[in-house]
Amino acid sequence: MNTPMMALGAMYFGTTVDERTAFAILDRYAELGGALIDTSDNYSFWTSETGFGGQSEAVLGRWLAANPGVPVRLSTKVGAQPTRVRGFPEHLEGLREDVVRGAMAGSLERLGVDGVDLYWAHVEDPSVPVEELVATFGGLVREGLAARWGVSNHPSWLVERIRAAAERAGLPQPVGYQERYSYLQPAGGMDVEGQPIALGMLSPDGLDFLRRNPSFEGWVYTATLRGRYDRDDRPLEIEYQHPGTERRLAALRRVADARGLRAGQVVLAWLTSGRPALTPIVGVSSVEQLEEAVEGVSTVLTADELAVLDGA
Repeated sequence: MNTPMMALGAMYFGTTVDERTAFAILDRYAELGGALIDTSDNYSFWTSETGFGGQSEAVLGRWLAANPGVPVRLSTKVGAQPTRVRGFPEHLEGLREDVVRGAMAGSLERLGVDGVDLYWAHVEDPSVPVEELVATFGGLVREGLAARWGVSNHPSWLVERIRAAAERAGLPQPVGYQERYSYLQPAGGMDVEGQPIALGMLSPDGLDFLRRNPSFEGWVYTATLRGRYDRDDRPLEIEYQHPGTERRLAALRRVADARGLRAGQVVLAWLTSGRPALTPIVGVSSVEQLEEAVEGVSTVLTADELAVLDGA
């Protein structure tokens, strides 16, 4: 099997996914050739009795300590940790330099590492000038605390401003853009359940930005709509219930049936096989779910299959 083009989402490790299960998932992911693991300093505050995050990073740190030298690359984020219980999304740590550096120190301590592969500005902080943002994250890269940095939950026009500001300043530029995206799309103008930050949805402009900037990696979350493609007990939210969804589901079933795959697996293959190719962050709660996801992202769709899916 090819090395999976995905990031294992560790959001619920240490809270709804207990440590023993998390270790089993991580062990199997490494066995399958998985390299990218995604977490955040605020995961997962909403399922923690404390009201704050950090549990995911701590579990990953203990797994890394038990598996020295395992060839994985860590992705973590800063900016969306609430500053008070039930403070999300109004009261967040933000992206000031002192906050970011303090959060980075905390993440590295929990992970038990000297640096991470990819460090994300998790959410937009309008109070922080672009020039300060690029100086902060570019500085972390130059100091070796992060090999690379990226931008999550920002509008695409602002990502371009950030990239250009880093270029002008001669600082390391961001290399990743992370947003929510899936094969099914919500009706325009409707609120999306479970997405309190509207800027987290990957727009057509965002896709165009990634096509025009091939040096950027496009990472997407909630790629399988939390299992709704395959689980009858999880119906689609109202914002996805429109004629476009019916057409796309019919195309998806056509390709899935011909391939002998589940619909969610074809969605993952569509993301990794398309243009631009996108890296889905896939969260799982069992080894079986992980193996299904790896099969999905390892599937290369043909031009004809992509035409069926994209034309629906």
